[in-house]
Amino acid sequence: MTFRSLALVAIVAASPALAEDAPPTIASETIKSFDVPEANQGIGIDDKYFYAINNRTIAKYDKETGERVAIWEGPKGGEIKHLDSAVLVDGKLYAAHSNYPEWPMTSSVEIWDAATLEHIGTHSLGIDRGSLTWLDFYDGSWWGTFANYNRVFDRSTIAYGNKYATQLVRFDDNWQVAEAWILPDALLEKFDAMSNSGGSWGPDGNLYLSGHDPAEIYQMAFPKAGSVMQWTATVPADIAGQGIAWDRSVGNVVYGIVRPERRVTATRVDLSTQAASQ
Repeated sequence: MTFRSLALVAIVAASPALAEDAPPTIASETIKSFDVPEANQGIGIDDKYFYAINNRTIAKYDKETGERVAIWEGPKGGEIKHLDSAVLVDGKLYAAHSNYPEWPMTSSVEIWDAATLEHIGTHSLGIDRGSLTWLDFYDGSWWGTFANYNRVFDRSTIAYGNKYATQLVRFDDNWQVAEAWILPDALLEKFDAMSNSGGSWGPDGNLYLSGHDPAEIYQMAFPKAGSVMQWTATVPADIAGQGIAWDRSVGNVVYGIVRPERRVTATRVDLSTQAASQ
């Protein structure tokens, strides 16, 4: 696997031509890029490895050398259909899973042993609020998004759920939804006919989301009242939407993928350049 050597090219701040009410931009720079054929849906990260996610594949790579060290592949036509983003917790890899693009939408949480990539657990969420696209564990709770889409498939004349019904949720200990929020219209417009694909809690205590295609990561804040999340800042990043994951062994580095080029990238984020907080 080839590591792409690159100079640390700063990703510039927002242009003054942006609307006055646009959220501020957080300075960032690309520090790593790896060619990874499995980089299609999402990413997971721990202290030594990153885990590239495809629909039915999880590939484990050394995050310093870019060498693939293990791979898990589910059979075509099997029970695993559409994996998305993943998070590593206590030696286990938890991945969001759905039956996308089948209807009705169903979701589950799938679990692997991170050391061996053996599939060791599952929890079905059934037909719920949409397609589960990402998971993270923060402050004693599991978090995720049930995505809905304005994309219309050939077999139907209706949208696949309608993106305005996308919901960020906090689960309780029994995987029941304890709280739920929607995303602001201005952010949903960034996603065109698609939705929120990735999410990860940052080292600053803020939640960061990504879309399906934009080369940006969005810092969010919870509302003081009501149910609409607040978009507080934007991080430019060498990604193309999809899943993201903060490297918690480093702190200020977030991993993502560029699906059209099958690349995994690492972005250093200068969190000192903004004052927004949870």
